[in-house]
Amino acid sequence: MQQMEEDTNLEEYPTEIHDYLATFEKSLTSVDEMLKTMMSVSRSELLQKLEPLEQAKLDLVSAYALNSMFWVYLATQGINPKEHPVKQELERIRTYMNKVKEIADKKKAAKLDKGAASRFVRNALWEPDPEKDQTPAKAKKRKMN
Repeated sequence: MQQMEEDTNLEEYPTEIHDYLATFEKSLTSVDEMLKTMMSVSRSELLQKLEPLEQAKLDLVSAYALNSMFWVYLATQGINPKEHPVKQELERIRTYMNKVKEIADKKKAAKLDKGAASRFVRNALWEPDPEKDQTPAKAKKRKMN
């Protein structure tokens, strides 16, 4: 019985897209699980555990995910999402995501210790030793026998 249902379902759409649909279904399941996890903790409780930069990332990812799902919804309803205001909203969110990424990258960047850098350069430079410096004028001439 179940095999007949599967055969009927396979006949309803071209077999070439079966792999795409299976991948899409797995992705939806993954999103559903992630949303259930996020919804199991209250927003205020979650935000208290995060640094401000992480809070901004969470808010942006949440807004982007919701708008992306709305994009998909529009597409399933036969509405071109590229001509809908949701496109501008996604671009706006993406702009803020890039700004947060820049801030995070700056935070991770190595800080220059000017004192250590100058000591490193000073010690790396070659300085002639005045005691060992024997220029031809100062060098003792050897007697050749």
